[in-house]
Amino acid sequence: MSDDIKLVYTGSRVEGMFLRDLLEENEIGVIYRDTLSSSVQAGWADGAPEDAVRLFVEPFNFEKAKAVLDDYFSNRNHKK
Repeated sequence: MSDDIKLVYTGSRVEGMFLRDLLEENEIGVIYRDTLSSSVQAGWADGAPEDAVRLFVEPFNFEKAKAVLDDYFSNRNHKK
């Protein structure tokens, strides 16, 4: 993968959409890639629902995005 963007999340579509919004609320630009949806539109299914979405950020936002996501996942896991 290129150094132009960094992968910060792979997972479900629903959580991916939430995390995209969370990152954008923290002024972090996000590239949202839904591989399952894209492949279905093209006429075939590629991937599984639990890893259908990937979120990418620019390298200069990587640490900030990682901190936001780590905080979210830490708090989410403690509420269970």
